[in-house]
Amino acid sequence: MNNITFTDSHFFVGIDTHLKNWRVTIRNSGLELKTFSLNPSPEELYKYLTMHYPEGIYFIVYEAGFCGFWPQRKFNELGINCIVVNPADVPSSGKEKVVKTDPNDSRKLARELENGSLKAIYVPDINHEQLRSLMRLRFRLVQNQTRTKNRIKMLLYNYGIIIPKEHITNSRWSGYFIHWLKSVKLNSTAGQFTLDNLLLQLEQSRENLKQALKQLREEAKQENISSVISSLISVPGIAFITAMSLYTEIIDINRFNSFDHLASFVGLVPSVYSSGETDYTRGISFHHNKFLRPLIVEAAWTAVKTDPALTFKYKELIKTMAKQKAIIRIAKKLLRRIRHVWINQDKYVKALVA
Repeated sequence: MNNITFTDSHFFVGIDTHLKNWRVTIRNSGLELKTFSLNPSPEELYKYLTMHYPEGIYFIVYEAGFCGFWPQRKFNELGINCIVVNPADVPSSGKEKVVKTDPNDSRKLARELENGSLKAIYVPDINHEQLRSLMRLRFRLVQNQTRTKNRIKMLLYNYGIIIPKEHITNSRWSGYFIHWLKSVKLNSTAGQFTLDNLLLQLEQSRENLKQALKQLREEAKQENISSVISSLISVPGIAFITAMSLYTEIIDINRFNSFDHLASFVGLVPSVYSSGETDYTRGISFHHNKFLRPLIVEAAWTAVKTDPALTFKYKELIKTMAKQKAIIRIAKKLLRRIRHVWINQDKYVKALVA
């Protein structure tokens, strides 16, 4: 019996990834060949494909999520073209939106991969991805510290302990204020234990943040990073943390073929709804990078106070619109300047008109 080969035949594979197993669908020539479960192993899927469809050309897709990019890298090492897609960008029928199951998800991915309707997201190299993880760790540490501070304040409010006025709204807690907190005595051992434990959590979070920042500054000394950071912090409103956030989230500025592409990634474009021949603008886009957009907007508030050109533009804008809308326009202009200095490895020049 002659062995069957599939030379030059294209097979499209959609994977719905999970911790304990993968749901896999294989398509060829417009037909669904098989949907099955498999251990979460690129090697096992590769072995299955080469055994059942030898000498075929394989294309694989899965959605970005908890498993990260390691399967994509492994498939590429095995010589298989694998892309990762944003779940929100996968076309879905009305039924698929209502009935969401693992087999349906893998079928949908395989189908749309074969149709050519999927757009791969950017996959960073492992070192840049881990640097991004460090930056996001700092973000979470800041969030945890803020929660702990709020818990401490609410505990004191709950027992009628008045916080000194200068510390009520100030987000930065001085050593003096922490010393004052440690001097607070509650009526019971249970209450005192609660306060002391929260203060210990605060001290630990402050130390964790200190160490994370120290490591980030060490990483920023790398030659390929330091030149970018140096250019970025020359832009008004951009300090070290914002510059590192920009670098770790974007990594390669040249992957955006236009400014509009970059603005869309950050989330500084309007949400547009089309009906017939009419387009409706519904405010700023819901889709955005949750780390970058708030930072760019915050930087814009600083920039309008320090950059003459942006100050002038902001004053003109608020004559015709609300301040919150005006600052989004400024943020977009600031992003354009960020892109310019990054691409050209240049320093920002104040009063440069966009």
